[in-house]
Amino acid sequence: MRSVLSISLPDKIARELDQFAKSQGRNKSDVVKESISIYLWEARFEGARKSLGARLRMGLRMGSDLKIELLTPVWIFAILCHGQKTPN
Repeated sequence: MRSVLSISLPDKIARELDQFAKSQGRNKSDVVKESISIYLWEARFEGARKSLGARLRMGLRMGSDLKIELLTPVWIFAILCHGQKTPN
């Protein structure tokens, strides 16, 4: 299923988008879809990073045996993407 979204862009951004899409041999719709996908993924990652940081600080204050070494990027990525699609 697809949804149609109509947006209004300032002239400068519209020109930059058009030039970028042409330079990449892609259409503007694909560039915007990928940009939104990456933006949403980064927002989820940032939320997970903040949440894990808060949990780690709480665990350290409580004397938890949680080790900082466990917070590898792969581990964070696995938690973040559990049940989520990664950007194309």
